[in-house]
Amino acid sequence: MPFGVSWNTLLDELDDLPDGATLITPMSHDRFRISDVQEHRIIVEFLDRDVDETRPLQRDQFETLYRRIVDEQDGFELDRLPPDADPYPAVWSLHPRFEINEDKGIIIETEGPTTSQLLESEAGSEAHDEERTEPDLEVYADALLLVDALERHDVDIFEDMETSALVNLYTLLSDVQRNANDLRKDVADVLLNRLHHDRPVSSPFGSVQRTTRRNRSLKDEDEVLATLEEAGIDRERIMGVDRDKVDDALDVTELSESDVYEVTESEYVRKAEVDEERKETRLQGLKDQLAATEGEEAQELRQEIEQLEDRIEELTEFKSGASFHTRAGGGP
Repeated sequence: MPFGVSWNTLLDELDDLPDGATLITPMSHDRFRISDVQEHRIIVEFLDRDVDETRPLQRDQFETLYRRIVDEQDGFELDRLPPDADPYPAVWSLHPRFEINEDKGIIIETEGPTTSQLLESEAGSEAHDEERTEPDLEVYADALLLVDALERHDVDIFEDMETSALVNLYTLLSDVQRNANDLRKDVADVLLNRLHHDRPVSSPFGSVQRTTRRNRSLKDEDEVLATLEEAGIDRERIMGVDRDKVDDALDVTELSESDVYEVTESEYVRKAEVDEERKETRLQGLKDQLAATEGEEAQELRQEIEQLEDRIEELTEFKSGASFHTRAGGGP
């Protein structure tokens, strides 16, 4: 298909976008909106920048990317793009024949149904509103119990809380921490395959970056000593005290531990056991309570959730004054 035909199709798709439609770049995950659509360029406005930033995306650059995509049978690799070209594939993904596969890091032309980098807009959220599902994750259940415990107790002053309540909080916090760390590792393993060139990837709540940790461990002791001796380093200069041998010596002498060790003690709280049955009973009660919520109480709950979501959006999303415009012949 000629580029001109595909370009006009793309412009038509942009004209049909609802107000407030937000796209996300595939590599840096920057959010942006289309502020103006013209015959030879598309004006975009970034939402996650510290200052109000708009950029024109030129038609000839879209054509260059188009040629590369259609020439690559297995898809064009996104990491071959310059960093500032990230919005171009995101916009192309709105075309019904182009799709981004973030797992493989490519944009490809396809004949079948495609997905796009379009985030759900405010105008279309009601049409796609689905019933919340409960994830089968231990951290979800423990977090729900923790939230319930925090709501039932005044945690502003821990000294005023009963010991039983403090034990409950500590147990739940410990469980949430352990399960959250396990889940975080699973998420990190997937993210590692999606991060490229040590470039930060941002989201509304934060950003991550691929980094390299350097670990060292000594080779065989005899090999290390021989290598250093060849370099003129006397073995006695690097021979240290072997802790295991010191402990063995203490066992066969009258010396005390304090004679050879600096001993300090610190006290800490350790979780001894968890009453899983009691937790499950309380958790099921919370689930039943939520499921039975009806009438005015349900409406109040939904309003509270909406207010919370609005508050989160205010804290995490930059609000611009720009609005969506249909195709025009003038400047931006």
